[in-house]
Amino acid sequence: MTRAKRRDERGSASAFVVGLAISLVVVAGLVVDGGGALNARMTLADDVEAAAVAGAQATDVVRLREDSTDLVIDPVAAEQRAREVLAGRGYEGIRVVATDDSVTVTARDSVPTKMLLLIGIGQFDIEATATSEAEVLP
Repeated sequence: MTRAKRRDERGSASAFVVGLAISLVVVAGLVVDGGGALNARMTLADDVEAAAVAGAQATDVVRLREDSTDLVIDPVAAEQRAREVLAGRGYEGIRVVATDDSVTVTARDSVPTKMLLLIGIGQFDIEATATSEAEVLP
């Protein structure tokens, strides 16, 4: 009669604990850094909307006075106003497209990570776009 050899399972719990710890760090990083990125994305969206509205308020006063029903945006002034709104906030990749009837603003930013940096993810890149049109309110 031979006895069955028992497998040596020493250290298997340590590997499980290390794997679990890494998984928990990644999940916590997604919660902390992902939440920060979502917050930054919403702030960027709000700022881009404000810039688009400021640009759309740059109406061509001369054309409005000539024909009181024709409200037209001054594209040069609209672009300048939109850029002024975003200038002091440090956004990268600001793009403003202004026409006679609308202003579209796009901006990019990057959000540095804290916990996900431990696994090699150093930042999240975010972008927001907003369009505003000029209209006469009744």
